[in-house]
Amino acid sequence: MARILVAEDEPSVRDFIKRALSGAGHDIEVAGDGSDALAALARARAQGAPHDLLLTDILMPVMDGISLALSAARDQPSLPIMLMTGYSDQRERAYGLEAIIRDILLKPFTLAELVARVEAVLAKP
Repeated sequence: MARILVAEDEPSVRDFIKRALSGAGHDIEVAGDGSDALAALARARAQGAPHDLLLTDILMPVMDGISLALSAARDQPSLPIMLMTGYSDQRERAYGLEAIIRDILLKPFTLAELVARVEAVLAKP
């Protein structure tokens, strides 16, 4: 079981991801934007229970997923980070970030694809 933080501004997508990954046995925390997610990462580290994965949408209000990924990688370099996007132009923004991004999941995705891709990222050393 992994502790996963999901940053997604769309409530229906956020709920789908939470149900899918909880059903796969993971402990899921959710945030509605990058700023809230960054605070959740810091809070978890301070409590001695850091997350095992950050799964974030690229396009979000307040702080987008790219800014969140850069900040999270600065604060917690060993944290695996996955991005999600439904827009090809947003995916292109992630080029050059291969050192910190483990995978990019394209929306729409199926429950099986989500779980398989998360499990693959978690399995990598």
